[in-house]
Amino acid sequence: MWRLTGREFRTCLAVLILVTVLLSKIFGNEEGDALYIFRNNLQDPNNVMDNWNRTDKNPCKWNHVTCNSLDSVVRLDMGNALLSGQLVPQLALLTNLQYLELYANNLSGHIPVYLENLTNLVSLELYTNNFDGPIPDALGKLFKLRFLDLSSNRLSGPVPQNGSFSLFTAISYANNLDLCGPIIEKPCPGSSPPAVSSPDGDSKPNIGAIVGGVVAVWCHYLLLW
Repeated sequence: MWRLTGREFRTCLAVLILVTVLLSKIFGNEEGDALYIFRNNLQDPNNVMDNWNRTDKNPCKWNHVTCNSLDSVVRLDMGNALLSGQLVPQLALLTNLQYLELYANNLSGHIPVYLENLTNLVSLELYTNNFDGPIPDALGKLFKLRFLDLSSNRLSGPVPQNGSFSLFTAISYANNLDLCGPIIEKPCPGSSPPAVSSPDGDSKPNIGAIVGGVVAVWCHYLLLW
């Protein structure tokens, strides 16, 4: 049976350690790489991301980043930081993220559909930015979502009602003048107007239809008489 000598064993061990280190640099900091790309796509006048170092083993000691016990990112809290720019697709790699807090900045562009991949998201706070375009229906798939605030942006189109969207009220969408839909009591273009109700909550009767029906009945009986 073939056996390694002490020198051969030490050589193999050194090679294994080297390969492990190289692989950890390639794969072990995927979330850090994603956040670093996010950083490079933003203007950061207050340098709130000044310690975001791509060579770190993981991003868990970076400013405004919180990790769980497995060193996976669960919170990104960067509200009121004067950040400007757009979100990047790499954020979808933060699959354990629970809190995405980017409120009160100058972020722009559409709210990305790929945020649907953040299936552990509990809170999405994007209020007081410059996001435009429609609210993606796909975010209704975020079934753990319990806090949503998209107010004070430039969003337009119908407010989705599917999935987790059913949990939220008009407050989540306030101060977006071009949004429409039942939740904010503003009809969308081309939609049927709601029925007019009387003060007691019943729909107002159609007087013309009632009178016409009565006349038709009387005419019928007069012809038979």
